[in-house]
Amino acid sequence: MNENRAGLGYQNFEEVRIGNIFYIDKTDFIRQWWECADKVTLITRPRRFGKTLNMSTVECFFSNQYADRSDLFEGLSIWERKSVDGEFQYRALQGAFPVIFLSFANVKAAGYTDMIYKITEVIAKLYEKNRFLLEGGILSDNEKKYYNNIVPGMNAGAAAGAISTMADFMRRYYGGKKVIILLDEYDTPMQEAWVSGYWEEAVSFFSGLFNAAFKTNEHLERGLITGITRVAKESIFTGMNNLEVVTTTSDKYETAFGFTEEEVFASLDRAGLGGEKQEVKRWYDGFSFGRHTDIYNPWSIVSFINKKGKYDAYWSNTSGNGLVNSLIRTGVPDIKQTMERLVQGESFNTVIDEKIVFDQLSGSPDAVWSLLLATGYLKVLDLKYVGEFKEKVYTMALTNLEVRSMFRNMVAGWFGGSVKTYYNEFINALLSDNVRKMNTFMNKVALDTFSSFDSGNKPSDQTEPERFYHGFVLGMVVDLAGTYKIRSNRESGYGRYDVMMEPLDKEGKAFIFEFKVQDADEDEKTLEDTLANAHAQIEDKQYEAELLANGFVKGQIRKYGLAFKGKECLIG
Repeated sequence: MNENRAGLGYQNFEEVRIGNIFYIDKTDFIRQWWECADKVTLITRPRRFGKTLNMSTVECFFSNQYADRSDLFEGLSIWERKSVDGEFQYRALQGAFPVIFLSFANVKAAGYTDMIYKITEVIAKLYEKNRFLLEGGILSDNEKKYYNNIVPGMNAGAAAGAISTMADFMRRYYGGKKVIILLDEYDTPMQEAWVSGYWEEAVSFFSGLFNAAFKTNEHLERGLITGITRVAKESIFTGMNNLEVVTTTSDKYETAFGFTEEEVFASLDRAGLGGEKQEVKRWYDGFSFGRHTDIYNPWSIVSFINKKGKYDAYWSNTSGNGLVNSLIRTGVPDIKQTMERLVQGESFNTVIDEKIVFDQLSGSPDAVWSLLLATGYLKVLDLKYVGEFKEKVYTMALTNLEVRSMFRNMVAGWFGGSVKTYYNEFINALLSDNVRKMNTFMNKVALDTFSSFDSGNKPSDQTEPERFYHGFVLGMVVDLAGTYKIRSNRESGYGRYDVMMEPLDKEGKAFIFEFKVQDADEDEKTLEDTLANAHAQIEDKQYEAELLANGFVKGQIRKYGLAFKGKECLIG
């Protein structure tokens, strides 16, 4: 490990080694990957877990462009690795292969045409970098013409086959040596395509590109692909039976990405921050890869050392939360209800499928939890195999204090600007028993925030308040943390929820809410009728029993109905 400078943002292995930058030796990944001998490997890890740096390390080790740079690896695990007979096992492989290294990290486009142009830019740079292939009589005149036509803006058909064609040219140039292809952040353009609405077109293009580069490419020695999510094979890896997929729950390469607790604690000792180990663990520990449960995010640890022991949400404050924010804010009620528990430090059980099917994200809570697990916001506490078919049921929670902080800030952001003022005034009126002001400010909050919880599917008056309700309760969970314990339960359909605010101070006021939407079938001609039914439900179901059992007296308990008709609300 190099301790001289805890610099942030370095993704190039050569630059790290030459610049004497903080580095924890992960070169044993090279050995593990090579010995596994999988033809094509896809590894998914959350953002800022060293994927790009590891890919750069693999390039520097295998690429014949670095054949004279053994100094980069001297003293590291891969260089010192010996066989049983005492021979250095891997030194002969350093600089031994032609390598193609591409990244789709910057392929972020609002439309399909723009995406194709950005992909062609990446491929054109690959061809420009290797223009020496035009020399020496290896390529025919037609191939040279083809080569010179690989430019930004070429058509999608030409782009789809250009990587495999480059592998052909390189293999011939280097005397028949097959090519290693590295592709970093393969799924960035796929996420952008889903968000921006051109998913089907993107799937069609990438299916052709990946099949040409990694399935039917006879010039391929090995392929290594990294990304954040495992996009469903049926989408873009159709027919690729040579693909080994390694997700966050896989046992392979458990400690190759991210820092282990041993590595973190040793780094803290060397930085003079050894006394912070347990608090660092509380803030930044909790990522699980395979059987290894104590993995730390490198960005947070390096930032913490760089800032000389200042605690902050370093990783979760970096870019990349927009999709998660949108999915939770506009998601189905079950998602928000589970988030209420998660931000209060609780866990939940769910069945997940690690293959991300983007088309399901809008309506399936399981798909959202799969995405949050892949992106590092959730961790697996336990796994049980249930029933005859051994269905996997995961117990999951938010990863650590840093992630909880990020989600709390995200929810608080839903009530920003003037809405935040109205929301604060509503809470103040609630705590002071001012029903008139509660009505005034709740109607302003509801009117201004219904649209932000709208999934875009033209919700009915019956379902729209339900989405608002869960967002509102999440806001209370976040805003009143440390003062109240807030619980919500759904009985059967909207209108059968209750919300309970139990003060941590046993001398304080406790609150019970019943939310109901006006139902003409139940002879609710006015909101007053709906409100009366809400109160009847509170009494009939004896919601106060739990508070009474916890030591509160009736005089401390406030019972409120909230009746909705469209965006109009009546509290009483």
